Amino acid sequence: MNNSKHALLIEQVDRKLKSFRALNEVIVPKKGWIYTVRTALKMSLRQLGEKMEITPQSISEIEQREASQSITLKSLRETAQALDMQLVYGFIPKEGSLEKMIEKRATEIALKIVMRTSNTMKLEDQENSKKRLEKNIKSKARELIDTMPKHLWD
Repeated sequence: MNNSKHALLIEQVDRKLKSFRALNEVIVPKKGWIYTVRTALKMSLRQLGEKMEITPQSISEIEQREASQSITLKSLRETAQALDMQLVYGFIPKEGSLEKMIEKRATEIALKIVMRTSNTMKLEDQENSKKRLEKNIKSKARELIDTMPKHLWD
């Protein structure tokens, strides 16, 4: 994939993920969403079980699996459908965007590369200034961002 297509892909994915950012503040109920929604609707285990064509005990187990974070997406989707709801699934980049994630990682690698070279030069009594080192790190990071080498995530 050429660089312009890849940049466009990153931009498109970032745009899609942006809608999830507000959800980062949502606190998941301790007993899980299924239990919380079901009880808010005053729906019994039996009633939800009938909608899903499973036993009340199976509904209780689904709620327990959700609370312990061992539930499958399939079970969540099926339960949401039975509750006349829609499951929303996505990722929220900790850095705010894919672009920022890439910049952070590229800068980390650039720092290692430039400092390795700088240490060699220091041993040869050819130490670089702080300003020059910062410039080299930014330049190397930009190169890594532009080329997106496979080793970026090693």
